[in-house]
Amino acid sequence: MSSPIDPILWARSETCGLGPYRTDLVETYWRWAQDPAVMVGYGRQAPESLEARIEGMRQQQDGGNIRFTIYDLTADGGPSPAGVATLLPDHGVRTAEYVVMLAAEARGRHLATPATRLVLDYAFRVVNLRMVWLQVLEPNLPAIRAYERAGFRHAGRFRQAGFWLGQLCDEIVMDVLVTEFSGGSVISDPAAP
Repeated sequence: MSSPIDPILWARSETCGLGPYRTDLVETYWRWAQDPAVMVGYGRQAPESLEARIEGMRQQQDGGNIRFTIYDLTADGGPSPAGVATLLPDHGVRTAEYVVMLAAEARGRHLATPATRLVLDYAFRVVNLRMVWLQVLEPNLPAIRAYERAGFRHAGRFRQAGFWLGQLCDEIVMDVLVTEFSGGSVISDPAAP
């Protein structure tokens, strides 16, 4: 097992990296998810127990979800866990839903867009998906801007499907096709010398 100072990184940009979801960090992931800002962003009204998070992690791994730890590569002391990203694939149609959560201390550090681009690179070049989609509450403008910068486009909306700080709001659906994903890949070619 790698140490927090020297994590396994499958893909990286200048500011962040993606590595495997780590069972030794489950309590950290759970702590991040209890942040009221995360709960509002997900439209969740109740906190989750650590035991429920551990059981949920076990079921999600068994269910074929693809989970990543997001690392802040600009942190003092080397790579630091900063969030979690998940792909919920439907292999029958080669699509996946994207879900991301950044720790409170990682927000505002310009990690959401590069982390999302790394996940899309992995989704399109390793998992061979043809489309990735997400849902975001309409008032969450910083998230929407980060997703747009990563390549997502508005695909539709679910009217009054969510709550934001006690008020009804629409849920925006965004997607990106493999044919629209631009830029070079940071996933290395295993056949390259």
